Amino acid sequence: MLDVAPSPLAEPRHPVRRTGWRRPAILAALVAGILFVAMLSLMIGARTVSPGTITDAVLGGMTGTDAVVVRTLRLPRTLLAISVGVALGVGGALIQAITRNPLADPGLIGVNAGASLMVVLSITALGWSGVLATTGAAVLGAALALVVVLLMTMRRAFSPLVVVLVGTAFSATVGGVTSGLLILDSGALDQVRFWSIGSLTGRDPELVWPSAAIVAVAVVIALSTAVPLATLAMGEQMAATLGTSVVRTRVVVLCAVALLCGAATAAAGPIGFVGLAVPYLARRLSRGDVRWTLAYAAAIGALVLLVADIAGRVVIRPAELEVGVVAALVGAPLLIVIARTSRGARL
Repeated sequence: MLDVAPSPLAEPRHPVRRTGWRRPAILAALVAGILFVAMLSLMIGARTVSPGTITDAVLGGMTGTDAVVVRTLRLPRTLLAISVGVALGVGGALIQAITRNPLADPGLIGVNAGASLMVVLSITALGWSGVLATTGAAVLGAALALVVVLLMTMRRAFSPLVVVLVGTAFSATVGGVTSGLLILDSGALDQVRFWSIGSLTGRDPELVWPSAAIVAVAVVIALSTAVPLATLAMGEQMAATLGTSVVRTRVVVLCAVALLCGAATAAAGPIGFVGLAVPYLARRLSRGDVRWTLAYAAAIGALVLLVADIAGRVVIRPAELEVGVVAALVGAPLLIVIARTSRGARL
């Protein structure tokens, strides 16, 4: 049985507050930022493309080298970055809410590692390489990893920090198994080399729509849990008193997290720290309202991954730095900052 003490992420007196105009305005600004950065993503690359050319290529059916590059390479990559960013942001927010731990992250607690292992197993052992097969394997791996880690930490003396410690150990173990499988199968290693460090480069355009569909369904599921999560953050006994089904809420949230992290990992590989940083920023903006935290996490996640992808294209130009590397360079110091805050120190 988990500890019933209020979560450090909760605002006990007002689990769901009226928003006024401030929060919708922030969300609108974030969406506008996504549109602006998405246009930059279509423009920037090995060669710069003008906004007019992009508009003609996407809407007017323009032909030519630039138009083909925009439609077949940059547009799918941009849409995939948005989809993966939304998945990681919302998935991280859900994991932090359900574990009551502001340090929880899909990468830190082994969810991404579990998804990666199942994808590699599907390629090496079963010979699966299709979009649907690898996506399904990643979702299954994410779900199994999340269940294993939470079962290992469900004890009466539960501490949120235990989730991170157990998840880190689990992630390291599973990561070692994954690396061993890739070393034994050189063909699979070549197939997943860039994917395994978190990359949007050269991804199959057919990944975009299945990934986006899974993420959209999972986000709807996540938003449906906002009110139960707000009451659950006040403690299990209080949530039950208010009519919240604790078990059902946890099961629904775990399903949403598995879909989100599995789809993101299948599409772009394991990308760490986005699921840590984005919910932290979202909570600061939402002031603890779970509904707005999830909405902000979706928007900020898309924005952060788009910016990271663009930064990876320009910092060592004409070569590219993978988005997973950029996320790690920014996210690792942020983890230290969060851990040193008074809230993180009380875990």
